[in-house]
Amino acid sequence: MENKYDALRLKNQLCFPIYLCSKELIRKYTPMLDELNLTYTQYVVMMYFWEMKTSNVKDLGKALLLDSSTLTPLLKKLENKGYITRVRSTVDERNLLLSITKEGENLKDKALVIPKKMGMCLDLNEEEAKTLYSLVYKVLASVEKEEKNVNN
Repeated sequence: MENKYDALRLKNQLCFPIYLCSKELIRKYTPMLDELNLTYTQYVVMMYFWEMKTSNVKDLGKALLLDSSTLTPLLKKLENKGYITRVRSTVDERNLLLSITKEGENLKDKALVIPKKMGMCLDLNEEEAKTLYSLVYKVLASVEKEEKNVNN
């Protein structure tokens, strides 16, 4: 017989193992990112810039699901490290234009080993990894869709 509180048990939550997995994966990244003088979130931002080269805060936030209050101190730190530049738009001063620097680009070669090292930490074959990736993005899409429905 089910207890009316079974839905509240940790073992019955999808969010809890996802949370633990995220926390532990980030913990595994930490020593590798320490060598690059980056936090995990800074690393994610740098991966975005290695791909996009330039952006503005709004587009960066949309891509990474981060708000400007989170991004502003993060971007200042990356600028102080010499990895990006932040310049006000001459067209609209409210718009901050972001670009990767040569030093930021050079960091990309040092980071190249990280995905392989992380892959070796996981006991997943290629098919399992692709399935997990697909399912996680399916969950994210569902959450984003629901959020848009609530906000409209």
